[in-house]
Amino acid sequence: MHQEDEPRAAPARRRFLRLGLISVAAVPAASCSRREPASEAANASPQQARPQEPYRPTFFTQQEWDFLTAACDRLIPSDDAGPGAVEAGVPEFLDRHMQTPYARGEIWYMQGPFVEAGPEFGYQGRLALRDMLRAGIKGIDAHCVGTYQGKHFAELDHGRQEEVLKAAEAGKLQIDEVPAKQFFSSLLTEVRNGYFADPSHGGNKNMAGWKAIGYPGMRADYLDWVEVRDKPYPIAPVDLSGRRA
Repeated sequence: MHQEDEPRAAPARRRFLRLGLISVAAVPAASCSRREPASEAANASPQQARPQEPYRPTFFTQQEWDFLTAACDRLIPSDDAGPGAVEAGVPEFLDRHMQTPYARGEIWYMQGPFVEAGPEFGYQGRLALRDMLRAGIKGIDAHCVGTYQGKHFAELDHGRQEEVLKAAEAGKLQIDEVPAKQFFSSLLTEVRNGYFADPSHGGNKNMAGWKAIGYPGMRADYLDWVEVRDKPYPIAPVDLSGRRA
């Protein structure tokens, strides 16, 4: 998208969305159950249509779910540029993704030795992704309870929540089981994945992430637009099920 055509978004959000162009191709394919095809839902009569119930987490506890919902809201808040992570269903993506072989560490090399190493060597810890996130949530919530008069992370105001996340990002928080910086990096990566993955995995509802960066989705042919740089892609994206945004 040409600079003149971009939405007027906050600089931090704009940088995030540009990083998302790289994340789209790297999103792991979560082995989650698929939803009812859009075509079937569209053909249902008004009497058959039912309001969609809020997603209920099956992996995270309620306290962990509250943390994730609050953290997602701060990492990708909604603004004039588009919906945020919560509206796009990222917490649902995270809960479903934690129940896949990837998040359980079944396709990782998880044997020792576990040593401190440079970032070019990747993650060297003993915890699988879902255990890492769970340990980090527990540690940061414990920090908040001890620092903010018994309040959990989700109970803090937005300013305090952002201070805590920034401290974790900089590695300034001391929490048990997992380094705060590693936890924040892993959480941010998964939030990005959920915002840009195919909607069948729970996030990117209504293809909000794809629309924000002009990604065509699973369209079979858009070669005529590959080299176009002076105007946005004019057609709405399509997901894996064939549904159009």
